[in-house]
Parts: sequence; structure tokens; C-alpha cells
Amino acid sequence: MKIHIFHTGEVRVSPYLPFGGDNCSLFKASGLTTPKNKWMWLPVSCYLIEHPKGRILVDCGWHRDISPDGKFCMWTQMRSLGSPLLYMVNQARLPLGQAIDEQLANNGLKPSDIDIVLLTHLDCDHAHGLRAMHEAKRIMVAKDELACARRNGLVRYQKKWWKGVELESFDWNATEGPAHKSYDLFGDGSVSLVNIPGHADGLFAVKLKNTEGKFVLLFSDGGYATRSWKEMITSGISLDKVMQRKSLEWIRQQSMDKNCVVSIANHDPDVQAKTIEL
Repeated sequence: MKIHIFHTGEVRVSPYLPFGGDNCSLFKASGLTTPKNKWMWLPVSCYLIEHPKGRILVDCGWHRDISPDGKFCMWTQMRSLGSPLLYMVNQARLPLGQAIDEQLANNGLKPSDIDIVLLTHLDCDHAHGLRAMHEAKRIMVAKDELACARRNGLVRYQKKWWKGVELESFDWNATEGPAHKSYDLFGDGSVSLVNIPGHADGLFAVKLKNTEGKFVLLFSDGGYATRSWKEMITSGISLDKVMQRKSLEWIRQQSMDKNCVVSIANHDPDVQAKTIEL
């Protein structure tokens, strides 16, 4: 397998959102009381996996319409996100050429060349670019996450991000992970979607394993950087703090496993765009 890491622009957030810790409130994590000069820009990553059974894309980043000319614009972003409050919590920066469909084109691929799109969860910086990938053969999201989006749709999630896109929801078919919920994508253990709830109910990590048992762990927003699991720092945005910490403990255990080649957070500023061979 080959795992290509793409950075599809950046997201600007209060430092309490990624690294707020167990006692951080949602209000504090929102950054509404934190001066903007203390906020931080973090990469928004997507991953293209070349697997013997097809091409897999993990997450979609920002859609081009959040920044049509590649420049930051408050009003354009508010319209694109569909929520002024979401804009107040996180802003996007998407230079020309960095949207996921643009990066695929730079690699000679069209959205229709992608066999499966995996949405680790439906937050804006993971699902906003989904409409650009609507021609992919399959687009998969956990049933738990769709239910989570329905319950939290007034503020956190906006259906317009996946309007007109055929989503294939799945239920867990295996028991790996902190919640004992996972999904074996091909039935051979090579691609496991492991539920790591807390930040979002249906959030999953993608565990890619070769025939020798070596694996790469893409743990999405289960933590925001390597320091998250090394120092056990939970993020400030959480629906269930107890499960969020339990999920981070599982990420730590996996990351320290002798068979783990590398574990990667979606927004880690220390992770560079590159290709990993597994």
C-alpha cells in the first residue's frame, strides 16, 4: 500500500480547541473570548491510499467555494459554511491548487477514479469538500455519525456540505478499539475503520495493515497532534469527555505498538505532505 498525505489548506482555531484538555469547556474551546493573535493555523489533511483492491480517499477537506480565488474572505466563508457561528469558531485558508479535487488532478486522477471515500466524521474541515468528490464510486460514513449530525445540526453540522451526494452509511461489523466497534472494509484486516468516539459519536480512525502485521494509524481528530497522545491532551471540542479520553488512550497504545510504522493526526503541524509505503 501507498499512503499519500495531502494538505488541503488550513484551519484557524483557538489553541484551546485542539489542546484544551479534559477540563476545557466548549465555550472556551470556541475561542470566542480568546484574542485572534493567539489563534493558530493548522493543516487540514486528506489521504489517498493506493490499495490492491482500489483507491481510497480519507476525508475531503475544504471545497473551493470557501475561497474561490484562493484568498481569505470572511463573507465568502460565512456563505460557504452556512453558519456565522461556525465561522467565528474556525476559519479556512485554501490557496489555489490545494482543494482535494485539484490535488487529485495534479496526480492525474479524477473524482470518478476514486473507488471509496471514507469520511472519518462530518465536521466542516473533513466533509466540506465532499461535493467535489460526488462522482467517486462509493462514499462511506458511519451510521453513528449521521445520527450525531442530525442531533447537532443546528450549529456544528450543515447538510448543505453533502447535499446531492449519495452517502453510504455503514454499521460496525467487528469489535476492535476503545468502544469495541470497528468495520473491516474488505474483510481481510487490511483496512479497519475503528470507532474512536468522544470528539464525535461516529468518528473513526483508519488502521492500514500489511501482510506482515505492520500498520499505519490515521487517527483523524482523536487527537490533534503526536503530542496529544504523548501527553494525553484531549481536545476542547467533545461530546463525551470520558469516551474521548478512552479513545486517546487507545490511540496512545496503538502508537506505541512495535508494529506501528507511524500514527498521524489530521491537523498535526509537524506532519508534512509526503508518501508512505506500507
